[in-house]
This record gives sequence, structure tokens and C-alpha cells, in this order.
Amino acid sequence: MSGYIAALVRHGDYHQLADVPSAWQPFPLTDEGRRQAHAGAAELMQIITAQGWSMYPDIDSSNMLRAWQTAQVFAGVCGAKSVVCFDSLAERGLGCAANLTLAQIEKVLHDDPRYPPPPANWKADHHYRLPLQGAESLIEAGRRVAAHIERRMADLAHDGGSARVAVFVGHGAAFRYAAFHLGALQLDRVAALSMHHGRPVLLESSADGRWRHVAGEWKLRSTEGGQRD
Repeated sequence: MSGYIAALVRHGDYHQLADVPSAWQPFPLTDEGRRQAHAGAAELMQIITAQGWSMYPDIDSSNMLRAWQTAQVFAGVCGAKSVVCFDSLAERGLGCAANLTLAQIEKVLHDDPRYPPPPANWKADHHYRLPLQGAESLIEAGRRVAAHIERRMADLAHDGGSARVAVFVGHGAAFRYAAFHLGALQLDRVAALSMHHGRPVLLESSADGRWRHVAGEWKLRSTEGGQRD
């Protein structure tokens, strides 16, 4: 699978609920989000053209509306054949606490005698998983996304075509932790970085099965707390 490239694209800006740490929000892109998607797609095409690469005809997307809308923009600009949605590209899930506010989640834990209080800044803790049905940690979400990327890139290599670049549209934190699992980011760098809305980060597979960053820019994360997409 050496030499194949995964283009990771964080969705554009979208209509978010206030003070809700879950990224499982079923809301569309804003006008700015659409602009970001168009700009990012143009950037990706510039990179592909400059390098003489070709793109796989299908784009993989998270099932979240904002990701699908972003992927549709990329498909139109880049000439992709289709957009295929996958639950496996979703952001870290908070299970039955999805789309509760931060205060509501912490009250749930406080009121349930089975659970201890969460650690400080639990949203950004690599390994912490809410003790609630269906929840996962950031590390677990990244492993899920990395596994999806590796499966799809193996399919691309097996097809034996000329395409070298496959596009994945999803969510910032899950992609960063996926990059860690793929060996393209050190864990201590994951929390310091974010992703620009709509702009691609390209990772290339190596002969030893690991990946390296070859194009596109990570975003330096602000000092705000939490790992929210």
C-alpha cells in the first residue's frame, strides 16, 4: 500500500448548539462553511495537479449532514463520481449523552451514584470515556477512523488503478487521533493541533505500514479547553 495518499478533510463551519461538547449534531453548513469547502476543494485540486497525482473516484464521508455537504462540494469541484457515507468516520461519540450541554452531562454523572465525577477538562483527555452507554474515548474514536482509512486504502491498492489519492471527509479530533494511530502524529502533538475547516491534510502510506504528512497544513490549536469538532 506504499505510496497511496489519504486526504483528510474536516467539514466546513456549521450551525452548532451552544456549550454542547458532542459533535453528533445533525445541522447543516453555514454560508461560511460552504465557502470553506469550495476553497479547500480548490486547494486539494492544486496539490493533486502540481504533483501529477490522480484521485480515487469515490469520496468517503461521515454520515453527519455537515460532512456530507462538504463532501458534495469536493465531489463537484474535484470531479468525483460519488460520495459514500459511513458511521465509522463519525467524531467521538458521547453515547446517550449526545447533544446534552456540558452542565447537563456533569449533572447526570453527579446524580448517578454509580459514577465518580469526571476528571478536570475531561473533554480533552485522550483516554477518558464517559461511563455512559455508547460513549467512547478520543483514542477509541481515532482507532475506529484509522481502521476505516486503512481498509479503504487497501481496497484502492488492491484495485490496481492509477489513482493515488483518496478523500475522506469527517471531523477534526477523530482525524487527528486517527493520524496518531497511523503513526503520522505523536500523541503529545494531537492536543496541540486542530484542522482548518474544509482544508485537506494529506498523509502518505509507507512501506512499513505507517504514514507521514506530505501536504496540507495542520492548524495550531487555540488555548481553549476541550476537543470539540
